[in-house]
Amino acid sequence: MKRREFLAGSGVPLLAAAPLQTPLPVGTRPAIKITDIKTFLVGVGGRNLLFVKVLTDQGIHGIGEAYSVGPDEATIATINDYKRWLVGMDPRNIEYIWATLYNFTRFPGGSVVNSALSGIEHALWDISGKAAGLPVYMLLGGRIRDKIRVYQSPGGREPKELGANAKALVQKYGYTGVKISPHPPNSNAMPYNYVTRAAGERIAAVRDAVGPDVDIAVDIHAKFFEPIRALRVAKEIQPYRPLWLEEPIRPENVDAMAKLASHVEIPLAAGECNYMKHEFRAILAAQCLDIIQPDICISGGLLEMKKIAALAEAHYVMVAPHNPMGPVATTVNVHFAASTPNFLILEYHPDDEAPRKDLLQEPLMVKNGYIPLPTKPGLGIELNEEAFRHYPPKPWRRGFEFRADGSPGYI
Repeated sequence: MKRREFLAGSGVPLLAAAPLQTPLPVGTRPAIKITDIKTFLVGVGGRNLLFVKVLTDQGIHGIGEAYSVGPDEATIATINDYKRWLVGMDPRNIEYIWATLYNFTRFPGGSVVNSALSGIEHALWDISGKAAGLPVYMLLGGRIRDKIRVYQSPGGREPKELGANAKALVQKYGYTGVKISPHPPNSNAMPYNYVTRAAGERIAAVRDAVGPDVDIAVDIHAKFFEPIRALRVAKEIQPYRPLWLEEPIRPENVDAMAKLASHVEIPLAAGECNYMKHEFRAILAAQCLDIIQPDICISGGLLEMKKIAALAEAHYVMVAPHNPMGPVATTVNVHFAASTPNFLILEYHPDDEAPRKDLLQEPLMVKNGYIPLPTKPGLGIELNEEAFRHYPPKPWRRGFEFRADGSPGYI
């Protein structure tokens, strides 16, 4: 018999401990150092897309995408400043680099700083996956699903047009969900009653067009200030069984959102205007949302999204990422969704037509309403830098919309 020892005073037998394995000496694994960070600003569809490329001394590079918040040159300047901090660091030390950028930037970041940080962070994961010879989702705990459910927004000025466009998308791509705006054109200048009635007509047209089982999400887009106004719209559209009511009011007042949540039966969704785990902690603690929608290009990057999703999981809340940007952002979201238990569905813009299909060498494509998981190391995609010269960036901004009395509305 093997010699047995007893934990003093417990009567519990313990087998003799096996000898510890000698750890590998420090420095035996090949070092990787960041040598440069490049940015590419590409004009696509009335706005710009901002891609990030991190280079290393081992010939491995990574790509990411920062959110195009409007003053894109400011985001580029921030990334270039961060480059001075990061050259010489090992790109695989993602937590260390993230903390360096976040902790040593004066004051918590806003949209520009957080976009720069997020785009760089994506590229670090791409490098780490390539160096390990694994898809990024395998570094995040592995895949929990085989494909990623996606939805698209059809658009349309009138209810009949909106319904026809939604039906066409479902037939073309096999979507099991779509998202619509409930607002008629120039809704800020319209009376409340007209806007409320129009919302019901628009979602009714889509429900009639796509049938009873396709999910229909409804996005107010934070145009409403008063919770009671969102409540009126919620009651108007409830008979058509929406998947969720997105950004029903402005995002600044969590207590107001909680008040609204206590009066509606439709799931509430929001989060694209919120950053980092700290803001989502307060939102989740208030129990005002059923679905959160952080954006991987502005909320801190892939690992921060995982932490936000873990907080949501503990509160029994699902995650449906906000994803209006480019094909790199979609790919990063796919790796997030592949490894996240409480992922619900991903916003998607098709990459099967120019100019978007030209931006990557092999963009991910939808098959029957889902994106199959990439299997190549890293993110599994590469930029098509040759194509960028055909799509120069242009100055852009969000449109302005005014109320009937001339005061600025929300968009």
